[in-house]
Amino acid sequence: MNNCERPPFRSSFATGPRLFGIAAALCVATGLLLGTLAAAVADTPQTLRVGLLPGESAPEIIRQNEALRAYLERELGIPVELIVGVDYATTGEALRFGRIDIAYLGPVTFVLQRRKAGLEPFARPEHEHGPTFKALLIAPKGTVSGPGELRGRQVAFGDPASTSGHWVPRHMLLQEGLVAGADYKPVFLGSHDAVAKAVERGNAAAGGLSEPIFKRLLAEGKIDGSRIEVVGVSQDIPEYSWVFREGLDEPFRQRVQKAFMEVTDPDVLKTTRSVRFIAAGSADYDIVRGWIEEIERNDPAHASK
Repeated sequence: MNNCERPPFRSSFATGPRLFGIAAALCVATGLLLGTLAAAVADTPQTLRVGLLPGESAPEIIRQNEALRAYLERELGIPVELIVGVDYATTGEALRFGRIDIAYLGPVTFVLQRRKAGLEPFARPEHEHGPTFKALLIAPKGTVSGPGELRGRQVAFGDPASTSGHWVPRHMLLQEGLVAGADYKPVFLGSHDAVAKAVERGNAAAGGLSEPIFKRLLAEGKIDGSRIEVVGVSQDIPEYSWVFREGLDEPFRQRVQKAFMEVTDPDVLKTTRSVRFIAAGSADYDIVRGWIEEIERNDPAHASK
């Protein structure tokens, strides 16, 4: 039993209550101080937990980001752990609930999670052409000439929360007057590479995926380009962003952002095919918010899928 649990006993009725009040006040003040210190410690991680989306298999994602992990560990002077979510929503939720400290989120995952918590983007990759990328609709060679011919067909997507693997291709189809579930059958295969393989094998009439991933799969010989053709190309999409969880210590945030802004190591940059990282903010994704809202207005029964 400590002094905060029982104030010192005195026989004087006059001094006893006064001492009790002083002791109680000290206990409250001490508790507040310890609570503040504990919060500060909790919000300045001893290990930086980095969340990554499963756009491809988890081992492949870990391999691609090892150079970044090692770089951050050197720059921040603390261990850095890479954590690949089982799906896009899981990574976003883990960031929202503080189970990871930063995450590399696609625009749609960020926008949807931002509705629920004060997540803050702080860096995004910039390429030679700018900080954007595109989504594609692909089909087996010679089967369709454009997205408008997919009515009544099966279209493969990656993860339901994927920007270029679902939401943007779905918006492209909506612009052709095709509504998911009513005009075509969406199927979700979990990742971009799975979509490409399904289309290559003829198991789907078309598929939506990231243009950079599609090009890399072709370059690495993981899919046969002679069996697939591009039938739709999206407008520019704001690049993915690195995002802080809510409540992370501000000085620590500044150290992390500085580390990203100062990356020059080509092995770190090649993972995102970038020449540098630039600062990011929530307003960078306003165009994506517009696409999401258009889908929600025109396809409410399937808006969250």
